[in-house]
Amino acid sequence: MNGKLYLVPTPIGNLEDMTFRAIRILKEADLILAEDTRTSAPMLKHFGISGKVFSHHQHNEHQSTQEIMKFLGEGKQIALISDAGTPAISDPGFYLVREALKNDFPVECLPGATAFVPALVNSGLPNDRFVFEGFLPVKKGRQTRYLSLKEEERTMIFYESPHRLLKTLEEMISHFGAERQTSVSRELTKLFEETVRGTLAEIKTYYETHPVKGEFVLIVGGK
Repeated sequence: MNGKLYLVPTPIGNLEDMTFRAIRILKEADLILAEDTRTSAPMLKHFGISGKVFSHHQHNEHQSTQEIMKFLGEGKQIALISDAGTPAISDPGFYLVREALKNDFPVECLPGATAFVPALVNSGLPNDRFVFEGFLPVKKGRQTRYLSLKEEERTMIFYESPHRLLKTLEEMISHFGAERQTSVSRELTKLFEETVRGTLAEIKTYYETHPVKGEFVLIVGGK
């Protein structure tokens, strides 16, 4: 039997978002590759998944990928998961997929949870055309990225951490204008899920007086 790589989305918060198919694939896999085995352990235990779990993250993915190619060559069925959501979306996965395809191993991605889709759809901003930017560069290239997006007409999607949110909103006001329509979602699918809609200026004012906790998805209207 030929080896195969599966990309398996996992819930971004609410465990009820796990699909039946994802559970089956993870139970049947010879190996499960996890971004952080400690983070994934409670989720896997919840669904009764007890397969062999190995660490595969941005700091070891090149070395790890070479070992994975050997396992695929031996006919192993391998599943890749991230800490939450769909692998390779602002998480490790691209390099592994590219190497698997380069070596003629089949790759299959299951549909499932990802943060930016619900944030986009419930934003109220146009979603027929959009551009996913993920996390902006922390330092080098950050201003260049803003300048390249200044004339963007499509709705833009960004991920941001809580300790940089206010700084990012301030920068966006500077580059896109205070009146640019925006929607910010945090803690999606979790108990304290929240979406705040308005102009960049209004949202910045809101988060100056409200808790800045959780992971954020920013949906920014195009020019």
